Formats: sequence, C-alpha cells, structure tokens
Amino acid sequence: MSGQTNHEMSTIDNDRFWTPTGWRAADASAGEGWVVPGIANLHSHAFQRAMAGMAERQTNPEDSFWTWRETMYRFAACFNPETLHAVAAQLYVEMLEAGYTTVCEFHYLHHSPQGKPYDDPAAMSRALIQAARDTGIRLTLLPVLYMSGGFDGRALSDRQRRFGHDVDGFLRLLELLCEDAGERLHIGCAFHSLRAVPADTMRAVVAALPGGMPVHIHIAEQIGEVQDCMALRNARPVEWLLENVDVDSRWTLVHATHLTPEETQGIAQSGATVAICPTTEANLGDGLFPLREYLDAGGAWGIGSDSQISVSPVEELRWLEYGQRLATRHRNIAVSESSPSVGETLLRGVIASSAHATGFSGTSDVVVLDGNAAQLAGASRDDIVDRWIFSGNRNLVSEVHVAGQRVVSDGQHHDRDAIAARYRATMRTLLA
Repeated sequence: MSGQTNHEMSTIDNDRFWTPTGWRAADASAGEGWVVPGIANLHSHAFQRAMAGMAERQTNPEDSFWTWRETMYRFAACFNPETLHAVAAQLYVEMLEAGYTTVCEFHYLHHSPQGKPYDDPAAMSRALIQAARDTGIRLTLLPVLYMSGGFDGRALSDRQRRFGHDVDGFLRLLELLCEDAGERLHIGCAFHSLRAVPADTMRAVVAALPGGMPVHIHIAEQIGEVQDCMALRNARPVEWLLENVDVDSRWTLVHATHLTPEETQGIAQSGATVAICPTTEANLGDGLFPLREYLDAGGAWGIGSDSQISVSPVEELRWLEYGQRLATRHRNIAVSESSPSVGETLLRGVIASSAHATGFSGTSDVVVLDGNAAQLAGASRDDIVDRWIFSGNRNLVSEVHVAGQRVVSDGQHHDRDAIAARYRATMRTLLA
C-alpha cells in the first residue's frame, strides 16, 4: 500500500478476514494483519468528550447519575457550533483509531446556550456532520426531541432550554438534515426519554417519520426513572413503550438497564436493538444489563461509548462480559452452543445489529489488526478475536478502511495532529 494517499480507494487481498459466517478473503491488502469488520458505535454524545474524567470528585455523599448531570449541564452550556465541531472531530478520530467505523450521534444541543435558535436552526447539527466528513467516519445523526423536564410535563429548566423543540420545529429540522444524507451520512430520529416527550407527541412523531428511519431512545437507565414512570404512567418504562408504541427493528433502546424478565423477552420479540454502554453505565453507577437472559431470548444488541469516558469498542465488549462474570461469579457468559468463543459471540452481536440501528447496510468497512503486535504472536483463526478483546490494553488497530478509503494507517488517523491541535485550543477556551 506504499505510495497510496489516504483518500484513494484501497483494496485488500487477504484470506484472514473474520466474518460472522466464517473466514474469507477481504477486499483490502492487510499484509500480515488480521481483518475484522468495522464496528458501529450505537450511542454517542460527542460534546461529553470534553468533560471526560472531570466528574470524578465527590460533590455529594449520595453521588449518582443525577449529580453527574449537574456537571454535564455546565459543560453543555459552553458549546457553540465551532467548539462542538472541534471536540467532535477529535472524538471521531479517536473512534476510528480504535476500530469504530460508524457512530450514532444522539444530539440534543440544538440552540444557543440561552435557548434561542441559531440563524441556521441546523447549525449545531451541521457542526457534527462536518466533523464526520473531516474525519471520514460514517455518521447516523439522531436529532433529539426534548420537550419536558419530567413525566409530569413540567417545563424545561433554564439549563435544558437549548435542548428543546416543538413538534413542528423538530420535524422541520429532520427534513432539513435529510437533504444532506448520503453514502456516509444517515439521519434518524431520537426521543430523549419517556420523561422528556409526552406520550401522544411521541406517537404522532413516529407516525410522521419516513418509513425505515432509525429511532433511538434512552430508557430504563435509572431506578428513579422507573419509579417515576410507574407512579405517573402506571407502568415500567419498557413495559409502557412496548404496549403503547409500535416498537420494531428500526428502534434502538439505549441502556434498558432495569428490566423485568417480561420486558427482556418483549424487547427481543419486538426486533428492537438495545444499545449497551458498559463503561458509561459503570461510571454512572447505573447497573448491569441482563445480558445472559437477553441472549437466551434472541435479542439484538450493540455497544456505545455514550459519555466518552472510554472510546474503545474492545473495552466496551470486555466489560460487558466482565460485568456479567462479577454478577454471576462464573466465566465465559456470552457464549452459545454454536459459538463457544466469547470474543466471537460478542463481535457477532455488534455486527448483526448495525444495519437496523444505524441505517447503513451492506458496508465494506474493515479494521486491520497489527499482525506484528506481541499480544498477537502466534495467533490463529481459532483465537484471534478473543486475543484482540481480552489480551491487554495496547490498541491493536493498524488500519481502518471506511467506504473503501483508508482513514487510519499505522494506527494513526491521517489528520490526527491538526485535529488534535484544534481540540487543545478549543479545550483552553471551554475551560477558561
């Protein structure tokens, strides 16, 4: 591949390409490397990359998601389109270098910090789109409908006002953004949560969406949310959603941490995907998703980096499995009779859910692992995926190819230095 620029189409001639259905030749030249499909990140809040690691000092003896949210609101108030672009570009470079080739951006910083729409109502969305174009990652942009501050329908607080839309304004934003959709950009729809969108409004918006458009929602992340939903809607969040909305394969339920066995079965039977974010859920003290029960029910699932305290699919997959081991005091939980490898079972799961959750189907995106890495010495087809996920913390990604273009070489994004320099300057501004 010597002499090839990063923007030229690349070909890979290699018979060490792992796929969910077996090994085959890839369409890329990987030398001595091993090749795996690119991974979709199903849940991201790009702006939170700027605050990663800055909410780890106790502010309350009962610190929880709800106290963490105060720090998040303070950071959210600092962003404009320029700073969002710089932070998102840095994040997307990190994602690509780690093996993510698609990101679902759950985007609710719509307006100015005072809640006033920008002259271009899509200005913040366009900042994310430009960051994705600058870096080469596939983007499923999910503008978020956020209308109320709780299940009781209270008005948005001052800090939430920049998130808000009425229905007409939200649908106009979706229509405007759909004009830009293309090979690496899909537009979906997100509802922030059941507490943030009135029931009748949610049903009306779903009915107005184009057929097949991905729909994402935060749900059942916190015990407090479950309790409030039961008090005011007489049902648990997932229970209510499944009974009141036509949930199908275009839906992605983010977190869905606190489930009854009946809800677990219900999600699996609906065809919806669950976006599990193990490092964020651990960081926030959310709880553990019932993975084994969900796998037994045949449910679809994927992973997300969410709050960006980790930007590594390896770490998300590793801790998805490790959390289950800690809870059950057993090993090798994510397996089946047909797939005794934990790593391969996990990788099959994230690949199988990608098309429905992102809207991108049949992509040829690939990740090339460093065949010369010490951690992979002597690796074989039987153990390469497990060794990638479970053998240390060095990033083993050597190359990444998205839509036939090489965007990462020798472990580094082609525009890494310039994007990092802009990010550092932006952080000085945000923290001033």
